Amino acid sequence: MNSPSKNSLQTSFELKTVLETSRMLVESRDPEFIINSLLLIIMGRLLVPKAALFFFDPAEGRYCLKKSKGFDGLNENQLYDIITDVDQQNDSYFTVDSAHPDFPQIVLEPNNSIFVNLRTSNNHHGFLLLAPKATKTPYRKDELEFVEALCIISTSALVNSQLFNELKNTYRNLDRRIHELNTLFDLSKEFNFLVDREKIARIFKFALLGQLFIRTFFLIYKTADSHTLLASSGLTGKPSDKQIKRIFDAIENEVVIPDSNLIEKHPWISKNKIAAFISVSIQNEKVAVIGVGERANKIPFGENDYNFLKSLSNLAVISIQKTYFLDDRIDKERMEEELSIAKSIQEGLLPDPLPRIEGIDLAARTISSREVGGDYFDIAKTPDGNTIFSIADVTGKGVPAALLMANLQSMLHVLLPVDITLAEATERINSIIFKNTPSDKFITFFWAKYVSTHKLLRYVNAGHNPPLLLRDQNDEFELLSQGGLLLGAMESIMPYVETDIQLNPNDILVCHTDGVEEAMDEETDEEYGVERLKLCIMKNRHKTSQEILEAIVEDVRHYSGNKLGDDLTLLILKASDSF
Repeated sequence: MNSPSKNSLQTSFELKTVLETSRMLVESRDPEFIINSLLLIIMGRLLVPKAALFFFDPAEGRYCLKKSKGFDGLNENQLYDIITDVDQQNDSYFTVDSAHPDFPQIVLEPNNSIFVNLRTSNNHHGFLLLAPKATKTPYRKDELEFVEALCIISTSALVNSQLFNELKNTYRNLDRRIHELNTLFDLSKEFNFLVDREKIARIFKFALLGQLFIRTFFLIYKTADSHTLLASSGLTGKPSDKQIKRIFDAIENEVVIPDSNLIEKHPWISKNKIAAFISVSIQNEKVAVIGVGERANKIPFGENDYNFLKSLSNLAVISIQKTYFLDDRIDKERMEEELSIAKSIQEGLLPDPLPRIEGIDLAARTISSREVGGDYFDIAKTPDGNTIFSIADVTGKGVPAALLMANLQSMLHVLLPVDITLAEATERINSIIFKNTPSDKFITFFWAKYVSTHKLLRYVNAGHNPPLLLRDQNDEFELLSQGGLLLGAMESIMPYVETDIQLNPNDILVCHTDGVEEAMDEETDEEYGVERLKLCIMKNRHKTSQEILEAIVEDVRHYSGNKLGDDLTLLILKASDSF
C-alpha cells in the first residue's frame, strides 16, 4: 500500500485549516477578532513576518489601514493610495512594485511582497499586504490559493459582522427612538393638563436631565412687548435684558452650534458652556430660543439628540404659549364682563322710559360703536315744572369717554335744583371739567329748557353739532348754534349765551351727535353729512318722532354698510298739531 505524498498531506492540512477557519470566522461577530485571526493564521502558516490589512473607503476613493503587524512605517486608520489602475481591484493579487508610486517604499523586496484582493463575489473591499516570507522563498501557487481562500472567507465574515453590527446599532437606535417617542408622548399628555408656566419649565428641566443628562439650560420666550428669560438651570450669572434680546436675535437657524464668532460677541455663552441652541418657531414666527449646556457624561450631541431636543422644545414652548393665550382669554373675558357691567350702568344713567311731556312728541336713542360709549342724552324735570333736554359727545370712545359722560350726567342733575340760568350752569360745568380732566379730553354739549307755559325752548350750545329745527310753515332749517366754547377746552373767559326759540305746532327739532354726520361710505370715503340728514328729515317730516328717528338710523346704517365708526345719538322733539 502506497503512503500519501507530501503534497497531498499539505493540501489536506490546508483544506482542514480553511474549513476550521471558515467555521470560526463565520460564527464570529467581532471585526477585530476576524482581522487578527486572518493575519495570524497566514503569518504563522506561511512564515510571513509582516502583514497589513487595508479596507477601501468609497467616500475618499483611497484605502484605510485597519491593522498592521510588523510594519513600523504604516499608521493605522490612515488613508493610502495603493492601485494605479482600477482593474487591479479585480486581480487576485499583484506585487507591491506594481502598486501606486505614492505607496511608501517600506517593504523590502517589493517584487516579492504582494497585495491580495479582499472580495466577496464580484465586490472589492480592500487588500491584504504580505511582506516576503521569512524563508526568502517566493510564494508558491498553492500558498497563494490558500491565502486567497482565507481572504474570501475572512472578507465575507467581515462584511457580515459589519452588517450585523449596523443592524444591531439600528435596532439599538430604534429602541432608543421608540423610548424617546414614548417619552414625548407622555410629556405631551402632561403638558396638555398644565396651565402653570413654572410647572412646565420644571418638567422640561427634568426631561433634559433624565433623557440627555443636561444640567445647564435656559429658555428665552418672546412676548408681545419683551424677551423674557422664562426658565433656566445651572447658569453662572443671569444675563441682562439687553443680553437676552441679543442672544434671541442672534439665533436664526433651527439648531445652532456656537462658533468663535458667536462666542466672541456673547462671552456669556462660553462662560456657561452652552453647547447648542434650539430655535422654536410657531406659524413661521420665532417665539423662543433654548440654550443647552454640555452633557454631564461629556458625550457629544448627535442627530437623534438634536431631533429629540427640537421635539421636546416645541412641546414645552407650545404649552407655554397656551398659558399666555389662556391668560389673555381670562383677561378678555374679565374685561368683557366688566364692560358688560359698565354698559348696564351706562344704560341705567339714560332716562328709560322717556318722560311724557304734554304737547311734545319725544324720541331718543343712543347706539355705541363699542360696548360703552361717550355719547349722552338726558331728559329731566326741573323743580319749577319745566323740562331739561340735553345731548353731549365726549372725545374718544370706550371706558374713558363713558366715565367722563357719567361725570357730566351727575353734574347736570346736581345743578337742576339750583336756581341759576342755563348759561351760568354751563359755565360752572365747564370750570369743573377743565380743572379735573386731561387737556385732550373735552365735551361738545347742547341743552335746552322747555318752558311749557310759554311753549318756549331756551338753549345753550357748547360747541355741539347744531341741532336742526324744521318749521312747519316752510322747508328751511334753523341751526341752533348760539352758546359758547365746548366744555373742558379752556377756562370760561366769555360768558355762555342762552337763546330763546318759540315752538309752533308740528315744528321738529333734531338733536344729534357727529356719529350721524361722519358715518362713512366705504367705497367713496364720503361722509353722510348734514345735507343727507336734512333730506331724510324732510322726507319723514309728517311721521312721529320715533318714526323719524328710526328712518334716520336706517338711512345712516344703509349708507355706511352698517359699520358705525363712532357713537350715534339722536334726540328728537316734535310739537303736536294741537300745540
